[in-house]
Amino acid sequence: MKDSRPNLRIVTYNVHKCRGMDRRVRPERIVQVLRELRPDIVALQEVVSWEGGRREEDQARFVAEELGFYFAFGENQQHNGGRYGNVVLTRFPIEHHRNYDISTARGRENRGCLRTDVRFADSTLHVFNVHFGTRFFEQLKQARKLVDEGIVVNEELHGPRIVLGDFNEWLRGSVTPRLTEHLHKANVPHHLKKSRTFPGRFPIFRLDHIYFDRKLRLKRLARHRSQTALVASDHLPLVADLSLN
Repeated sequence: MKDSRPNLRIVTYNVHKCRGMDRRVRPERIVQVLRELRPDIVALQEVVSWEGGRREEDQARFVAEELGFYFAFGENQQHNGGRYGNVVLTRFPIEHHRNYDISTARGRENRGCLRTDVRFADSTLHVFNVHFGTRFFEQLKQARKLVDEGIVVNEELHGPRIVLGDFNEWLRGSVTPRLTEHLHKANVPHHLKKSRTFPGRFPIFRLDHIYFDRKLRLKRLARHRSQTALVASDHLPLVADLSLN
């Protein structure tokens, strides 16, 4: 019997300011990689957008327009006069978006969590796109912020939740135990033999992760490793197919 539950393909992808492994800034390569994946919702990290110049310099808008997607931008700081942060792209209408400051220490790079409420299958899907710091205790504090400060765990959020992005979890245990108290994790060993996504050509670290609400079911998890993806960024995209229970 055919599964009639609504299906959803999501992607998390750190695009490294669209600077590839050849050190060339080519947003069109990011577009090509995403076209290969045919996603419904995409969480991008390390996006920089300069307005008023060449079209491709406004990276968030350029990628969204090339795909024909809606987008939300969560600015975490300025970068050489441009906006720098996380972006959510979606083929579905966006109802609301909000960026949360999850920075934890002075002198460290500003970090953010972009919440985007997406209309999907007569429901509101809450997508949280995060980019954590690189230190263990920084990540631990940021995971606590998501849970304890009513960002991800919030009684006002009635729809399914997805938390995904670059968690910079170089060492196991800084993030996962806190988030899995409330969400499922896309269990890599059950779906992928090779799950490392950084650095792109010869990945040795699992930095990119996907957590999802118990109202959702994971059907497939994949690391995308096409010829374009190997050069477009220093990360590889992580792709998950979910169904709504």
